[in-house]
Amino acid sequence: MRFEWFVAQRYLRSPYRPAVLRLVTLFSMIGVAAGVATLVIALSMNTGFRETLQDRLLGVTAHVSLTRPGTGGIKNYEEMATKLAAATGTRSVTPAVYQTVLLSFGGQARGVVTKGIDPQRERKSDEALQRIAAGSLDFSPDADGIDALLIGKQLAEEWKISPGDYVTLTSPQGRLTPYGLMPRTRRFRVAGVFDSGFYDYDENWCFMALAAAQGLSGAGDVVNVLEFRLKQPERAGEIAERVRQAAGPGFSATTWMEENRALFRALRLEKLVTAIFIGLITFVAGLNILVVLSMTVIDKARDIAVLRSMGARREQIRTIFLWQGISIGATGTLIGLFMGYTFSFVAGSYHLIPLDPQVYAVPYVPFHSNIFDGVWITTVAMGISMAATILPARAAVRLLPVEILRYE
Repeated sequence: MRFEWFVAQRYLRSPYRPAVLRLVTLFSMIGVAAGVATLVIALSMNTGFRETLQDRLLGVTAHVSLTRPGTGGIKNYEEMATKLAAATGTRSVTPAVYQTVLLSFGGQARGVVTKGIDPQRERKSDEALQRIAAGSLDFSPDADGIDALLIGKQLAEEWKISPGDYVTLTSPQGRLTPYGLMPRTRRFRVAGVFDSGFYDYDENWCFMALAAAQGLSGAGDVVNVLEFRLKQPERAGEIAERVRQAAGPGFSATTWMEENRALFRALRLEKLVTAIFIGLITFVAGLNILVVLSMTVIDKARDIAVLRSMGARREQIRTIFLWQGISIGATGTLIGLFMGYTFSFVAGSYHLIPLDPQVYAVPYVPFHSNIFDGVWITTVAMGISMAATILPARAAVRLLPVEILRYE
């Protein structure tokens, strides 16, 4: 065992230290542990929200969307989908018709977003269609020729709609009659209820067959978007540019990152602010370490003078206090990491903290621990602990043995 390490441990473990010094040392370790644990939990929660929202968004929305603004839609969409799928190497290309309509049922009415799809192709890429909570994924018309509709779980629960019920959809894209422009109104049979796990979609989205959506809009055999699903969603920006160039002039391509930029920017800003403010806890704990070592210098002044008179070098005295600061910081950091990761794992696995999905879009607080976060938290905590040793160590090496031992 090195001399400096041996003396440092004796100073920390000595039963003859003043009670106030032992208490401040304990509070320093608790402060470091609390700061590290809180920071691990907060960053795990932020990462959990970001990854959960991202996964659910990617599961129910397109990675790249191709539109043709101002021209009434895309006419030769089947031919274009085949050409673009081969040119860009995407996982799938599906046509869709989006429109905002008024849904009426049981004397109630509200606005919803309907999506006209090709069921055979869409069910392979859209996770919402793979999570049917009630009914079936059957878009075929009933015996009376009424088209089928798939609604979200939240909407079904709020309005008490069950598979087999009939609803009325009114499109603002009306038809011209001798009495003026009249809205298009059609009845639909609720074939099933989907549960995407994302509140906004379960509350405000409905699916119908592509032909039914085109009939409701009255626009003919056109679609207003081609949706691309990628094998690597993070490459959406690169693929979007290739899609736009392959489609030709007049087309516009947007990515899932652009459509949800505000959301993910807010989450990144929240993570930064959280790290800064909770990191102040660790900084305060570092000040406690500085106090502990300063008090130790005063308490052990005679010991330091004896060591210096016996030949201990200035570097060795400095190292003794450096090891004390490292020991306090390392102990608190290890305890904090253990507490933080344990809580994050348990809370994330068992969904201990419920949330209102109407506000937070998810029904519980998701915790996703990141090893990289633990690495930089440990680095910062240990850096603060080591920085807190500088002033006490300098004060210790400046002590003059002859002045301290003169009257001994």
